[in-house]
Amino acid sequence: MTPASRTPNTARDRSFAPEIDHRKLYRLPWNLADNAISWLEPTSACNLACDGCYRENVAKSHKPLDQVREEVDTFLHLRNSDGISVAGGDPLMHPEIVEIVRHIHDRGVKPVINTNGGLLTRELLHELKMAGAAGFTFHIDSKQNRPGWKQANELDLNELRLSFADMVHAEGGLSCAFNSTVYDDTLNLVPELVDWAGKNIDRVNVMVFILYRAAAPQIPFDWYAGGQKVDMNQLVYGLDDEDARATRKIDMKAPDVVREIRKRFPDFTPSAYLNGTEQPDSFKWLLTGRLGTKERIYGYVGPKFMELNQVAYHAMKGRYLAYASPNVTSLGRSMLLFSPFDRGIRHVAGAYTKSLFTNPGRLFRGLHFQSIMIIQPVDFLEGGEQNMCDGCPDMTLHNGRLVWSCRMEELKQFGCWVRTVPKKDEKAIELPVVINPS
Repeated sequence: MTPASRTPNTARDRSFAPEIDHRKLYRLPWNLADNAISWLEPTSACNLACDGCYRENVAKSHKPLDQVREEVDTFLHLRNSDGISVAGGDPLMHPEIVEIVRHIHDRGVKPVINTNGGLLTRELLHELKMAGAAGFTFHIDSKQNRPGWKQANELDLNELRLSFADMVHAEGGLSCAFNSTVYDDTLNLVPELVDWAGKNIDRVNVMVFILYRAAAPQIPFDWYAGGQKVDMNQLVYGLDDEDARATRKIDMKAPDVVREIRKRFPDFTPSAYLNGTEQPDSFKWLLTGRLGTKERIYGYVGPKFMELNQVAYHAMKGRYLAYASPNVTSLGRSMLLFSPFDRGIRHVAGAYTKSLFTNPGRLFRGLHFQSIMIIQPVDFLEGGEQNMCDGCPDMTLHNGRLVWSCRMEELKQFGCWVRTVPKKDEKAIELPVVINPS
């Protein structure tokens, strides 16, 4: 579940307000029963051992197809979702992954495959598309112990990212997204990844940055499951290495990433968010949308654009939008019609129109929409409160009930959620505990 992070106190949180004011952003309307996404785990087996992973890697853990179908039915009974993330583990290890994707599609929901890509071939990609896959989210970062890339940094890995983006683009009609876990020693490279995504905006639809978290035993809490104190190092995301505990930063916040991006792109402007269950002004999912071409980003959409898209889609489909297809994200010029309603779009329209006067040939190049998402995992507050994602899209199933996917190891190990209680006679310090949900 959970692990450690430094969570700031209220005064420190509010210091971010001049940079990002949650009251001026669109609060995504997702909730427990009506959410854009649900999170299906047909297996917890994986062919990599990623640093910071929140799921124990169990080789013989493939769920039978009938159980997977039952879980899909349960999702559809409990919650409206536009898409189902097929995750794990790595779902491509499941021998019946094509049938799983086909079943989700046949139930009228978009299957999106979350994978490290190691087992993906062009043949399997085509087969999954024919079964109804809507897109792929590839998790790639420099601490995955990936064969052939163990010495590669985040920038080196852009070569691998581009190979997957090209493969998906060549197949056509599939959303392509990338996840990357952000560590204290890779935070400075985030602007470079944002730049890379912009230069490939015609084939990269979404870029996601997930802040690293781990359960560190030095935090000022005792951990209880039921009435018993427990050792969090029993969980896969326990940080029990003394050197790592001493040097690793596990308290990064979404505004820290924004601040880093703005060093390279000063106009970078988030427009929508999900807040925390305990802190309404925290940014658990922070979403930025931008319009541009491979040569230039013309600007960032505003909160009204995000709101109109979510509300209109819900009015037409009865659910909130997730994973727009490339056929939609490539219609950037049509999105300029939102100019009367959204200040961000008006700025984009002005910059784009001005560029046409200097180079009319740009009119024949596609204008694309791209999302940049920053995910800030659960924080443990000073009093032991657990600040989870309010309206979490990554809810999964455990014994037939909806649970946070990033904390399911608690239920498997201890049979219940872990509670945190400040240690007695210890001065409270600004440390939270969190886990990495990617």
